[in-house]
Amino acid sequence: MKGIFQIGIVLAVCLLGEFINIILPLPIPTSVLSMILLFILLLVKIIKIRHIEQFGDFLLKNMAFFFIPAGVAVIKEFDLLKNNLIPFLVICCVSTVVTFLVTAYTVKGVMALQKRMGGTRHE
Repeated sequence: MKGIFQIGIVLAVCLLGEFINIILPLPIPTSVLSMILLFILLLVKIIKIRHIEQFGDFLLKNMAFFFIPAGVAVIKEFDLLKNNLIPFLVICCVSTVVTFLVTAYTVKGVMALQKRMGGTRHE
């Protein structure tokens, strides 16, 4: 029952993100808007971490599953990519390195901030 409740919260936030995206002409994908909305709701403590923790853990453990459609799409459209394979691979490699660096420094910064604030708090 708890799992269904957590899925419902996440789906409700996604539905609200879809609704906001329809009303406001923002050039932001609904999935990104929903993640921002969920972050804000967590930040102002309308939703507590414990309300979505189990479902979030499930999604993180099964993250590889969500890359299958993108991989299939790349294979399906390989004829279009083969003419630009070198630039495509360079862009993939550079963006991967940049993502790793940004993530590493973000984690480092957050850890330093948490250390300065006296540790982490979980509710």
